Amino acid sequence: MRHRKKGVILGRKIGPRRALQKNLAAMVVLYEKVKTTEAKAKAIRPYVEKLVTLAKNPTLANRRILLRRLPSEGPVRKLIEVIGPKYQERKGGFLRITKLSPRQGDKAKMAIIEFV
Repeated sequence: MRHRKKGVILGRKIGPRRALQKNLAAMVVLYEKVKTTEAKAKAIRPYVEKLVTLAKNPTLANRRILLRRLPSEGPVRKLIEVIGPKYQERKGGFLRITKLSPRQGDKAKMAIIEFV
């Protein structure tokens, strides 16, 4: 039973899953709109929203936390300089998931995750 188990496994072990999470979060931050599977979009949404919340208060400690949770400096810089000030007044709900038609090859449920 899965009582008190948080998170989605996505068919991967812990290392590849964390790498996928970091890279997908970086792509969402850099491009502000990413087409991916519905399960990955639902899994990444709380992760990115917590990053935006940290970026709203651009202290050195928050910058270092963002550097740990993202793979490179580029997405961190964009979060702090562009996205954080943009959502300064907003309490939460920074991302939107829009469902699309299934993928042609394997009929996987697809979605677009984007900033509101």
